[in-house]
Amino acid sequence: MDNKKTMQTSTKSAWIKGSILLIFIGGLVAFFVLGGDAYLSLDALKENRNALLDYTQDNYLTMMVIAILIYAISTALSIPGGIVLSLAVGMLFGRWAGTGVILIGATLGATLVFLAARYLFADAARKRLGTGMAAKLIDGFGDNAFHYLLFLRLVPLFPFWLVNLAPAFTSITTRTYVVATAIGILPGVFVFANLGQSLGRIESLEQLVSVETLLAFALLGVFALVPVLIKKFRS
Repeated sequence: MDNKKTMQTSTKSAWIKGSILLIFIGGLVAFFVLGGDAYLSLDALKENRNALLDYTQDNYLTMMVIAILIYAISTALSIPGGIVLSLAVGMLFGRWAGTGVILIGATLGATLVFLAARYLFADAARKRLGTGMAAKLIDGFGDNAFHYLLFLRLVPLFPFWLVNLAPAFTSITTRTYVVATAIGILPGVFVFANLGQSLGRIESLEQLVSVETLLAFALLGVFALVPVLIKKFRS
């Protein structure tokens, strides 16, 4: 009887995991098949600027909810074009409200993919990485999870999708993940929301972020690790 229940539970779990994986893969494939990438370009955003502004003015709260959902879904599916989406939100809602919309949407989407990855792959990954240097790295991340994740979010060296996934294989709590993610992405979110207001003067995505801005983010990331370094030094 116990074996039968175990098999049923295992089968149910496999179906759930398969469904979740199918949703993520299907959503990403559908995005490209339906031509979604054609709309996530600077030229497309400029062409539709006035129409989007007019519609947002007439349906402000509705558009705000739609923007949060779109940003969350695009983040969860790791769809390329986050910069254009950030500019669009800044253009439609301004630097302050736009910052709030992007922050909520990006944090929600990152948390969804983090939870999905933890449910789908964490156990298998821990078994494979349970010994040697990999295990030490995972344990070290768990001991200082907030500061390490804050560093990864602030320093613009690591792909956003990778930083969303990697902590799922550690012992970081969901609460710590959410807080560190929200704080860590805030500076970049504000920069792009602010740039969105001046969309008419931006000719290419290469104009958006200067070397000085990237260095400032990197410096913030280093400061995030200071408490960890002090702790290591004392011990």
